[in-house]
Amino acid sequence: MILVLLEQSPSGELAEVSLETLTFARSLSEAGGGVPIDAVVVGDLSEDARGLLAAYGVRDVHRLTGPGFDAFSGAAWAFGLETVLAATSSVVVTAAGTPRGGEVLAHLAARGGLPMAANVVAFDGLSPFVVRRQVVGGQAVEEMRFSVRPTIFTVAGHAVESAPAPQPGPANVVEHTPEVPAADLVARVVSTEEPEPDLSGSLKSARVVVGAGRGAGSQDGFGDLLELADLLQAPLGVSRVVTSLGWRPHHEQVGQTGSRISPDLYIPCGISGAIQHWAGCSSAKAILAINTDADAPMVTKATHAVIGDLHEVVPAINAEIRRRRG
Repeated sequence: MILVLLEQSPSGELAEVSLETLTFARSLSEAGGGVPIDAVVVGDLSEDARGLLAAYGVRDVHRLTGPGFDAFSGAAWAFGLETVLAATSSVVVTAAGTPRGGEVLAHLAARGGLPMAANVVAFDGLSPFVVRRQVVGGQAVEEMRFSVRPTIFTVAGHAVESAPAPQPGPANVVEHTPEVPAADLVARVVSTEEPEPDLSGSLKSARVVVGAGRGAGSQDGFGDLLELADLLQAPLGVSRVVTSLGWRPHHEQVGQTGSRISPDLYIPCGISGAIQHWAGCSSAKAILAINTDADAPMVTKATHAVIGDLHEVVPAINAEIRRRRG
């Protein structure tokens, strides 16, 4: 059986990357002759979410509840997964390649003395189980072979496109209320604060991202870029120099020390393409670079490029989009 750890928003919506992971798990199930797929959720599960899991072919939804799961703890969640594993004898445990998914599965693997692969993008065989995963910030792909079970790995964001199953599953809810050991609650979330409003949207799950770098010129140079982002219903992502200068907030940063994105289209404007930034955007399926420097690393690596001043090119793009939309 394949066990998939899911993540939900505070409002109870299933994360898109979790749905992608279910889709990845389903392809693995089909290759293995129809191995059942079960899911694990922590806390409440709405009827809408359960219905969505049924549409994605989930057999059983294991719900972890109790005082030990009231606040996030990587060790406590791993203990909960161990409880489900003991009841199901799963051969594969996977989750989305998010900070939370990686932390929980790392705890699980360490407890069992098992190997773990992070940011898997594909599998190449079942006996032995062979996966390909992103390494070096997505600049290289590494092959990893597993010889023990359960196999534990996270799935890189946008490795597959989420899609419902041809045949829905029953999504039966199975309740688990294990008593979490005190040692697993030493490191846990004890308080939360409302973050500043994030007007950039979710960079990691966006299908289109508009990028902005030093070429914006100043803190007041983002108007046309924000308009383009609005027209494309895309978030704005920026280079490290932009946040270092205080022009834009850190949560918009793309790169090795910011968000790593995998959109269908990335439009970096005025971004030279330093290695740290490239580490965060190299997984984009297509890149349209706008830059005055034809030899900039971002331009030479881009799928397409426009050589010119972003303050002239971007307004022209915006005007054409508005014209075509009437």
